[in-house]
Amino acid sequence: MLDLLPRLRRFAIGLAGSAADGDDLCQMTIERALTRREQWQEGTRLDSWMYRIMRNIFIDEGRAATRRRETFVDADAGLSVGSDGGQEARAELSMVDRAMARLPEDQREAVLLVMVEGYAYKEAAQIVGCPVGTLNSRLVRGRDALMTMLADEPENAP
Repeated sequence: MLDLLPRLRRFAIGLAGSAADGDDLCQMTIERALTRREQWQEGTRLDSWMYRIMRNIFIDEGRAATRRRETFVDADAGLSVGSDGGQEARAELSMVDRAMARLPEDQREAVLLVMVEGYAYKEAAQIVGCPVGTLNSRLVRGRDALMTMLADEPENAP
């Protein structure tokens, strides 16, 4: 499980949209996996099982947050992750992060699983719980939208 941590964290940050929320999501995922480790079936992929747990927690937390927003004022407004740089690589990553955050959730999941994490379409579809064709169309739409957004970014000019 420790070997999966960097990949889990990257996926969590991609889903959650920030490092802090991604770390929280990653922690909840590991905690749930440890408390329910008897549910993992020997011979199946541990990483796929963990991604499925993470995705389910993300969905559940999103629903809970929606309910809280309907009841309470949003206390998290204005949070941002700072960086110490004017480095070009960080600026480019920031553009990609912003573009990823603008994708619909289903497309963002497909892009993260296939293009970032390197899962085969069939495996990614199993993690998400949809047919392979559906995952493929989400991936194509997400990739095309990302390319359009990144081409339109004003920061692309030096």
